[in-house]
Amino acid sequence: MAEWFECKVKYEKNQQDGSLKKVCEPYLVDAINFTEAERRIIEEIKPFMTGDFEVSNIAKARYAEIFETIDDSADRWFKAKLSFITLDEKSGKEKKSSHNVLIQASDLRDAIKRLDEGMKGSMMDYIISSVAETALIDVYHYTADIPEKAEA
Repeated sequence: MAEWFECKVKYEKNQQDGSLKKVCEPYLVDAINFTEAERRIIEEIKPFMTGDFEVSNIAKARYAEIFETIDDSADRWFKAKLSFITLDEKSGKEKKSSHNVLIQASDLRDAIKRLDEGMKGSMMDYIISSVAETALIDVYHYTADIPEKAEA
């Protein structure tokens, strides 16, 4: 199961008017621990940065699932809170458990549509409690470092 970390990166960004502005942008990284999360975010964003930057904060992020797409228009990330309804076999009472999911979409309507499509195969009843746009810039999945074979 993926362990997600939200990493905030501070740097000076060129504005449209040519001025520089300090910004702090969040990214999501799949990593084993905080140390690896910092190493991975630096590795991932370094090619896109021209000046100095720093990882200013790292926090665990709990997402039960991430619904991604290759659609170019889906350039935003939405966080949805789902409430799952289960029946306790012993007491016969309904229990609710909440889980957060992340959806890549172009707007709120698209996010809900993609969420419903992604949940089609679910056997559990669920209620969408909330959907909100996040400030996330990008999501980086874990990729195993494959060492190159030494030539004999």
